[in-house]
Amino acid sequence: MRYLVATDGSTLGDEAVRYAARQAAAFEATLVIAHVLTPDSELIDGMLILPGEEAAVEEGDRVLSAARRVAETVADEEGADIDIETELLTGRPADAITAFADESDADAIHVGHRGLSEEREQVVGSVAKSVVDKATVPVTVIR
Repeated sequence: MRYLVATDGSTLGDEAVRYAARQAAAFEATLVIAHVLTPDSELIDGMLILPGEEAAVEEGDRVLSAARRVAETVADEEGADIDIETELLTGRPADAITAFADESDADAIHVGHRGLSEEREQVVGSVAKSVVDKATVPVTVIR
């Protein structure tokens, strides 16, 4: 089994990672932790340019490393040895998460109810709701 958990590095994202790691430990599943980069982009001479690309990738790697540590801590607490993979995605978060879930044969998706952005928090759980709407596998929304 493969469980996909998407995180943005928020407290709720960490809770989603913890929950998914417990599930992976209980069912001896592989845990795939994903973070979606959403920088503004430009098309110049047919080439996609991502402003701040290096900084965005570094931040994404930092988020994934922190999430991996959270999952490893849970696995240790559970006395389990789970496989943990990380994946840096790009695009619109719900689209990127659900497409990756399909491509990677995920058996379930776990997401936090809301993310870091105050602006996004005004549209309560818009990414989580979109993931639920678009997913072809069960989705657990952590609140």
